[in-house]
Amino acid sequence: MGPPGGARLVLGVLKQPACLFIWRLSLLFFSMWALDAQTTVETKPLYIWQTGPWGRCMGSECGPGGSQSRAVWCAHSEGWTTLHTNCDQTERPDNQQSCFRVCDWHKDLYEWQLGAWNQCVPVMMRSAGVQRPTVCTKGEEGIQTREVGCVQKSDGEPAEDVICEYFEPKPRQEQACLIPCPRDCVVSEFSPWTSCSKTCGIGLRNRIRFVLAPPLFGGSACPNLTEFQTCQPGLCEGEENLYSLRVGPWGSCSVPLPRIARQAEKPPKESSKRSREIDKSAKEGSKQSRDGETPSRGGDKQAREEGKQSMRERKKMRDDEKQYQEKDIKSTEGEEKVSKNGNKPSLSNRKLVRENRKQGKAFRQADRPKRQKKVKNKAKKEKMREKGKGRLREKGKTKDPETRELIKKKRNKNRQNRPGGKFWDLQVGYQTREVTCVHKRGTIEALSLCSQEMLPVTFQACVIPRDCDVTEWSGWSACSKQCYYNPNGAKGERSRNRKVSQFPIGGGVECPELEEKEPCSPQDGVVPPCTVYTWKTTEWTECRVDMLLSQQDRRRGNLTGLCGGGIQTREVYCVQASAVAPSNLSSLRSREGLRPVDSELCLGVPPNTTQLCHISCPVECEVSLWSAWGPCTYENCQDQTNNKGFKLRKRRIINEPTDGTGNCPHLVEAIPCEDPSCFEWLVVKLEECVPDNEKECGPGTQIPQVQCINSDGEKVGKQLCRDAILPMPTICEVPCSKDCALSPWTPWSFCSHTCSGKNTEGKQTRVRSILAHNAGEGGLQCPNVSALQEMRNCNEHPCTVYHWQTGPWGQCIEDSSGPNTNTSLGRTRGDDISCSVGMQTRKVICVRVNVGQVPPKKCPESLRPDTVRPCLLPCKRDCTVTPYSDWSFCPPVCQTGGKTKSKQYRKRMIIQLPANGGQDCPEILSQERECEAPSVCHGYRWKTHKWRRCQLVPWSVRQDTPGAQETCGSGIQFRAVSCRKLDGGQADVEVCLKLASPMPPLTQLCHLPCQDDCQLSSWSKFSTCTADCVGVRTRKRILIGKSKKRDQCKNNQMYPLSEMQYCPCNKYNAQPVGNWSDCILPEGSRMESQPGVRVQGDMKECGQGYRYQAMVCYDQDNRIVETSRCNSHGYIEEACITPCPSDCKLSEWSNWSRCSKSCGSGVKVRSKWLREKPYNGGRPCPKLDHVNQAQVYEVVPCVSDCGQYVWVTEPWSVWKVSSVDLKSNCGEGVQTRKIRCMLNTIDGPSEQVEDYLCDPEEMPLGARNSRLPCPEDCVLSDWGAWSACPLPCSENSTRVRVAFPLRKPGKEKKCPPTKEAESCKINRNCFHYSYNITDWSTCQLSDRAVCGYGLKTRMLDCVRSDGKSVDLSFCKELGLERKWQMNASCVVECPVNCQLSEWSPWSECTHTCGLAGTLFRTRTVIQAPQGDGRPCPSQMKQWKPCLLKPCYSWRYSAWSDCKSDGARCGEGMRFRNVSCFVSDGSGQQDSSVVDEELCGDVELSVNGDRQIILQELCTVPCPGDCYLTEWTVWSPCQLSCVSGDDLGFGSIQVRSRAVVAQDPENLLECPEQELEARPCAGGQCFEYKWRTGTWRGSSRHVWCQRSDGLNVTGGCLAAAKPLADRSCDPPCTKPWSLCTEAGVCGCEEGYTEVMTSDGVLDQCTVIPVLEIPTASDTKADVKTIRAYNPIQPAASAPGRAGRTWFLQPFGPDGTLKTWVYGVAAGVFVLLVFIISMTYLACKKPKKPQRRQMNNRLKPLTLAYDGDADM
Repeated sequence: MGPPGGARLVLGVLKQPACLFIWRLSLLFFSMWALDAQTTVETKPLYIWQTGPWGRCMGSECGPGGSQSRAVWCAHSEGWTTLHTNCDQTERPDNQQSCFRVCDWHKDLYEWQLGAWNQCVPVMMRSAGVQRPTVCTKGEEGIQTREVGCVQKSDGEPAEDVICEYFEPKPRQEQACLIPCPRDCVVSEFSPWTSCSKTCGIGLRNRIRFVLAPPLFGGSACPNLTEFQTCQPGLCEGEENLYSLRVGPWGSCSVPLPRIARQAEKPPKESSKRSREIDKSAKEGSKQSRDGETPSRGGDKQAREEGKQSMRERKKMRDDEKQYQEKDIKSTEGEEKVSKNGNKPSLSNRKLVRENRKQGKAFRQADRPKRQKKVKNKAKKEKMREKGKGRLREKGKTKDPETRELIKKKRNKNRQNRPGGKFWDLQVGYQTREVTCVHKRGTIEALSLCSQEMLPVTFQACVIPRDCDVTEWSGWSACSKQCYYNPNGAKGERSRNRKVSQFPIGGGVECPELEEKEPCSPQDGVVPPCTVYTWKTTEWTECRVDMLLSQQDRRRGNLTGLCGGGIQTREVYCVQASAVAPSNLSSLRSREGLRPVDSELCLGVPPNTTQLCHISCPVECEVSLWSAWGPCTYENCQDQTNNKGFKLRKRRIINEPTDGTGNCPHLVEAIPCEDPSCFEWLVVKLEECVPDNEKECGPGTQIPQVQCINSDGEKVGKQLCRDAILPMPTICEVPCSKDCALSPWTPWSFCSHTCSGKNTEGKQTRVRSILAHNAGEGGLQCPNVSALQEMRNCNEHPCTVYHWQTGPWGQCIEDSSGPNTNTSLGRTRGDDISCSVGMQTRKVICVRVNVGQVPPKKCPESLRPDTVRPCLLPCKRDCTVTPYSDWSFCPPVCQTGGKTKSKQYRKRMIIQLPANGGQDCPEILSQERECEAPSVCHGYRWKTHKWRRCQLVPWSVRQDTPGAQETCGSGIQFRAVSCRKLDGGQADVEVCLKLASPMPPLTQLCHLPCQDDCQLSSWSKFSTCTADCVGVRTRKRILIGKSKKRDQCKNNQMYPLSEMQYCPCNKYNAQPVGNWSDCILPEGSRMESQPGVRVQGDMKECGQGYRYQAMVCYDQDNRIVETSRCNSHGYIEEACITPCPSDCKLSEWSNWSRCSKSCGSGVKVRSKWLREKPYNGGRPCPKLDHVNQAQVYEVVPCVSDCGQYVWVTEPWSVWKVSSVDLKSNCGEGVQTRKIRCMLNTIDGPSEQVEDYLCDPEEMPLGARNSRLPCPEDCVLSDWGAWSACPLPCSENSTRVRVAFPLRKPGKEKKCPPTKEAESCKINRNCFHYSYNITDWSTCQLSDRAVCGYGLKTRMLDCVRSDGKSVDLSFCKELGLERKWQMNASCVVECPVNCQLSEWSPWSECTHTCGLAGTLFRTRTVIQAPQGDGRPCPSQMKQWKPCLLKPCYSWRYSAWSDCKSDGARCGEGMRFRNVSCFVSDGSGQQDSSVVDEELCGDVELSVNGDRQIILQELCTVPCPGDCYLTEWTVWSPCQLSCVSGDDLGFGSIQVRSRAVVAQDPENLLECPEQELEARPCAGGQCFEYKWRTGTWRGSSRHVWCQRSDGLNVTGGCLAAAKPLADRSCDPPCTKPWSLCTEAGVCGCEEGYTEVMTSDGVLDQCTVIPVLEIPTASDTKADVKTIRAYNPIQPAASAPGRAGRTWFLQPFGPDGTLKTWVYGVAAGVFVLLVFIISMTYLACKKPKKPQRRQMNNRLKPLTLAYDGDADM
């Protein structure tokens, strides 16, 4: 089956066409070949060359000769390294290259060169596919790049970057930046429309706005700043005047040609030519480029006419021309400083404004016939002039040459010595201007077209400008520091100056700086060293504790003997530091070094003037308790001849006294006694009782064991007791078995009294008890009860105790027996070295206790204390004072006013106080004297000299003008100015320029009256008024000269000769202003003993003071005036109280409590209670107990003697046998005894105390059950004490106790065991002992100290292993180590109150005038509070109002309208005045004009500018002119901000100029509006927001508003602008419908909407109305539930007059409204409330139950609120 199938396949293929088969076959072979090739490529490995980094540049020399290498290897594409042969050798990279070897010195040759940052490119442009935001809010992020390269420093040639990278990393070449959002131009609102530019015909009116912010960062440009609107007030009656006369600006000031030059001009043409040239030069200098003026056609004609007239009269010359014959005339008169146009006079010229407007007036008044008549008379006048010259020549011939030479020298000298003549070169010139005729289109026409007007003056006098000229610099002055630099002072200064040789005249260049200064420092060695000043202090005063105590409690300030912490003070003063002085420096020089100088000369912080100190508290003598009375002994055992004896008892000193006020008490007391002995036998113990005759029982004896002791109880040799009586053996008895058995005698008790007298006798007792009864008759019977007790006398010496009593040691006095070496030495404190040895004595007497002094023989003479002892005498110290300081400076008269005589002072300081009898200090430490004749205040002023004659325009210039034959008109006059001292002496002008007020004006305009002018005198002063508000006052003037005869001058309307005004009505009222001042205590109030007044230092700090409120005085015009006008001293004064600080008040310390433990260490407590909390800044309370906040505790450790309280037992009682058989009197029984707790003393237990004071564990048994031995029974003694367990405790060890038989047993009876043993168990019968140390106590001070050094203690306790404290003897017996320090010094911080300095003097007023002025004074902290001291008050600064003064200032009036003199338009002047204004300085009240005399003391300046400008050039626009306004003021600085955040692009401000046109025809010729912007400092952020008004129909007003409330155009985002217009589609045509804000139709007020199914308004229906008439209106007062609309619908419902409440329960959709549900719920609640109240009112009330009042008073408790300051 297989082969046939395969054959079919082949046959099938072969059946296909041959070409197709071949194509498929070839395609199969090609694909196989490609697959094989791909397999070959993939299987064949790919090798590439790889390189490492270049190594370090190596070379022998620095520079380009180095070489560097790198590694090169062959690697497989998979990364592993292989043989080099596998890689293509032709492509092998280089492994070596030449390089630049960098060395360290190349750093000075190469550097990085940084290029400028390129423009910021948005990041969006770098990223493809990222869309930029449509609305820019803050800015767009960008990147900016720059070029950075390494270059040579010398020539900037590029170098390899590796050179610079060797020293410094390459700076970055990219940085992020911010592209700010575009800022459109912002302009203000338009101003109101101006009036029409014409009174008839068609004119223009405009309104202007100004630029508030310029366009920034590609924002929109500014819109037009001007809007024009045509206007036509009315039709013109005649033909409109098309031409206007225009004057040009004044040209530069020129000098007229001298006469010789004018006479040389023979041909008229030359003269005409010269005139034209001069006019041409003047015209060229005065043309305004912005007007586009062309040369006047009428000007040439005028120049030709003037040239002809000049030819006719060029040979004639007037007298007034002589002053111009020389070209360089130096005048002695000055001029004011004016601006470069020469037309800005100062204040002194403000009264000449009217005269300026009259220029050329005299020439216009003269008519032509008069001029012709004057020409005819010229020949006659010329002849007379020639005659006068001839006479002068004759006079000149009479004088000889010497006289003429003297006159010439004198004139030159006078000319040179004129004030200021050498400083300025004043020369009068002239300036001209062009007059043209202008058509309203702006073209210049012939002057004849404007001939209906008089031509204005074309010339005026002026001052030739001169620039300032100064001399060369002088040499440098000497250094102000005449000593080499020192650290305490500043460097010196040297200066050089130059003088003015020519002042600036006529607007010339101002003078440069005339003085230069530079720091200097003299060289060391060339000049002496600088004087150095240093602080010096007096010695500290004695430490005073009372000052510190008085701060806490004034009652304690008078205590004496105080100690502990205190305060000491010293004074600080400034002295000249002495240089390194030779050893033989004189005492005078050293005293000069102590002379006080001004404290301001000392730099640095002065030393402290107060410090805390400590007075050591006296340690009082502390003695031990008395010892027991000793035996009767001789006073002196070496001398026993006298039979007199004493019993002594002693005590020892535990604490030696230091600086105590008294001595220690007596240490020995004596009692006279009989039979004294120095030594005696002491019975140590008795031996056992030994029966006599060697029997077993019966009577016997006991041998005593003795030893010899002295009177002090010390053991001595037995041979010393050879004279003493040896104790004898005592009789005893050993009971037999049937005898009565008795216990041994107890030891003798303590003596009941320490001595014996008439009523007292010392007794001792001892007892014994019956241990077993006898056996019937066979044995000895027991004794009676009385025989069981024995008593004996003791302390039989009388109660007369004597002792030596000593008085205090006296003062150390010189020992007259020794040489006197106590010389006076000036030693400082602390060097109290003794100078000699002296003596001290004291009184010693014998005293009987409780009686007094007795004869000395009663006391033991051998124990008598010393009465004399040697002592050290301290050295004397004399008082040392400094020399007097220099006298203080006398204030100059200009500061004090000379009303009171000033005084000057000097003082000296006490350096060392006297001591030990040294020389006392002088009483006078300060001196004062009156100042000598007051010195003249140094100052400088300008002195003005007389005005010179008025100089007119030169004759050659004005000779052709009308009226030129007359010497009159406007001109200039000069005056000289010189510098003077205040005392009148001369001074250099440069000094006044530096120190005086501005230089007065040197020139002023003047006017020479013409023949026809009316001359008037100045106004007189106003006459005085008889009373205010009554009558009138007048002033007058008169006609002068020929004016009296002229009729036109007698016209009182044009030339009034008197003026009248009402008398001023001065009414004043005073009223308070401002706040009340601080409460100010009277100055100089010293501390007085006033109750409740606390003081700090020596100045009163609280109590009654005064506070002040300023008074202001106003006149009837509500202008502020001096307060004296209101008869007020300027203040309202009111008493006030500064509360005194009250300190924390605590009670006194309570007594110490008992020690908390009766044995061992415990604590004892004392406390204080809070009595009063602090207030008003009083001293705070110490920290109170945290549990009971009203109590202050002090806890200290204490130790109680464990043997202080002991259990005392009485003897056991008789046995009480409980057996039935009482005959035998034996058997079981009970014994009892009394146990008491007693206070243990040196003489034994003295008194019974409470049982709790004794240790309950140690309490003996009070009863015991035992068996009473029967006859013949063995009787044992009581058990002895247990023996001690061996330490350490162990149960393997035992302790034992023994008893001994007192009666031997009978036959067949034995004694019980006489020994018991028990094992030792820890904490049961065996204990370990150790020392325990307590905590430190609080710092304990002396009772006389409040702070300072104290002592803290701790206690050592012996503690048993079970924790119980036991007597220290247990630990001492074990010999345990004691390595602790029990006492340590400590410090209690002194509660120092805050100490303040005195109040400083009142400061100058913060404002020289006005309502806001205040005076301040301050004080500083001298001593900061410490510890619990009183804190510093918060008020360290006080203020009070100044005496109110009006604020006078000079202010400009508004500029007048611009007026061109004699022409309709062109260049003109505008004027303003400067007036005196008064204000209250608050800025809230407008200033008012007052008389100029009130500003007499105010510097003539306006807003700080001392250059007063009262006139300036301006331009009057001609009809048809189109021009720019003046620049607006610079806008406020504003920042580029977003949401109040500064973007960091700086601040900018802008100003603008708008376009103004006069005629509609010339609008196309107007210039462009102008805008200027500049950067500025500071600035604020402004935000812009859209604002909308209310809808008016389908529109509303939308505007942009700045954040400061200013409405603007621009600034707001246009995309966010709200809709200003709304319209509905389809329109709302239904009755009472309107278009709503949503853009759909709605209904008016009072109508509801009825909608169709598709939501369209169908109709408006009336809302159902509920009419509620109001009480105030009989008609229906109806309101709507919606907002009331005052515009009611035109079609209202008939009969509905007035207002109505519309209550509509259903909404537009027909559902109930929410308020309907609310009303229903309210009605339901109201019904429930009414029903409930009705039920309660009808219900029967219950009988009230009587409550028992608890009438017990509640205890009054003291609650403390736990203030933090406690």
